Amino acid sequence: MKQETFNILSSVYTQLQQIAAQLYTAAEVALQNNDFDDASLLQSRADKIYEEAENLDTLIIELEGE
Repeated sequence: MKQETFNILSSVYTQLQQIAAQLYTAAEVALQNNDFDDASLLQSRADKIYEEAENLDTLIIELEGE
């Protein structure tokens, strides 16, 4: 994998992790405010983004080995 590709994938991975963390935090706040629908929506979106970040991390590791 070219260094430029590695750099952008690593950057996007970090950004996705940060976005997921923000969504998890927002879900916690919504839950504390008894906004259960919003909390569920935020949690669900955070889970999807976290999963995508983990998939990207796996891809980066696999491509590094080539």
